[in-house]
Amino acid sequence: MARQITAPLTKEAAASLRAGESVLLSGTVYTARDAAHKRLCALAAEGKPMPFPIQGAVIYFVGPTPARPGQAIGSAGPTTSYRMDAYSPTLLRLGQLGMIGKGRRGPEVIQAMKETGAVYFGAIGGAGALLSRCVKSAKLVCYEDLGAEAVRELEVENLPLTVVIDSQGNNLYETGRAAYLAWRKQEK
Repeated sequence: MARQITAPLTKEAAASLRAGESVLLSGTVYTARDAAHKRLCALAAEGKPMPFPIQGAVIYFVGPTPARPGQAIGSAGPTTSYRMDAYSPTLLRLGQLGMIGKGRRGPEVIQAMKETGAVYFGAIGGAGALLSRCVKSAKLVCYEDLGAEAVRELEVENLPLTVVIDSQGNNLYETGRAAYLAWRKQEK
């Protein structure tokens, strides 16, 4: 059974999540891909404030398609997360507590997650149209010139996710593989 959680995250909520756990996320999520991350990190380097509240923020690595009439957003599937690896540690150290994407994360990101108590959620790639049904509203925050990759504020309800890497650094890509290999060994 999936656990209900709310964004922005608290340190306590993030610390309670475990790799492999299924969650349904509701609340405020921000969208940003690599071009937006680069700009956000440039702001941080200049000591300027973020264009949205970064404390406890959850950032979804997505570039949604345009919304059809009657929809808040178009297809909203995750992009490959390693493209944000150069930028994520900076934003985590500023207070971001959650990331949503797909694929592995580098050791620097995992170390920053352990230092800051952040978590990485996996969303199902290829299911963008279904995931968009969980988005109740979307509004532009900044970087409109980036088009689909602009930063947006989404209000989501019961967005289905899996905790891939928890705040202690436990990584489902490693533990899941090890469990599968152990099972296969027993089956032979």
